[in-house]
Formats: sequence, C-alpha cells, structure tokens
Amino acid sequence: MIRNDEDPVGVGALDRVTWALRRAELAVQTLKEQRLRPLGLAASHYTLLISVHSEPGLTGAELARRLNVTPQAVASLVARLESRGQVERREHPRHRHVQELHLTDAGRTALRAADRVIADIELQITGALGQKESAQLRGMLDQVADAAREA
Repeated sequence: MIRNDEDPVGVGALDRVTWALRRAELAVQTLKEQRLRPLGLAASHYTLLISVHSEPGLTGAELARRLNVTPQAVASLVARLESRGQVERREHPRHRHVQELHLTDAGRTALRAADRVIADIELQITGALGQKESAQLRGMLDQVADAAREA
C-alpha cells in the first residue's frame, strides 16, 4: 500500500547548509555562463582551459578524475576546444597510445580573456561580502570540502 500522507523531506530541508551551497553554486554558475557567452565560451571550457594551463600534459582520463566528470564529457570538451585551435593533443613521450593535453596560443588568449571575466565575478562577490567575510567564507568552504571528504 502506498502512503501519500508522509512528507517526502525533513522539516527544514530547504534551510540546510547543503541546499544553500547548491543555490549559491547555481547562481555563480549562471553568472559565469552569461558573462562568458560573449567570448564564445562556456564555464566548462574555462574550467578545462585553466586545468590544462595549470597542469600541462594532463591526459583526458586524469582531467576527468580531477573535474569529477566522465571521460566522455572531457573528450567532447577537448574535441570542441581542439576544433577551435585552443588545445592540442600530443603523444606522451614514453607511452605512444597516451595523449597529453596542452594549450595553444589561441587557448592561452581565450583563457586570458575568460579569466578576466571570472576575476570580475570574483570582485563582484567579494565586494558584496567585504574582505573579512570573504576570507571567512573561503575558510568555511575549505572546511566543508574537508568534512565532505572525511565522510
């Protein structure tokens, strides 16, 4: 027998820290998408470009693990950015079946422009919070990440 009289969520479900984190994440992600669109980029493109910039030579599989997405999602992003001439695949020096990812000059130019957009968003948010609160938030978010990893 199916009972419809039970509330499917706990009292205060929408007041949970995890729900507030999700709302904030969605708001920031939406803002990134809006502001990057005129550059012809999505937030996922920026994430891939900055990841390859910070660790040149990453493989698609390594990148997928770092970004917590499927290898297929990374392959699709890489293909799109490769078709734009922003990333290139190079054969691994010792493992000829492994391909490493590297930014091209066009990729560095795109990343530079996108990073200015992201830095402006950062200033918008930290400006609204203030310096002390921004530092506190950063510390608390690090604590949240640590607590989630321990679970």
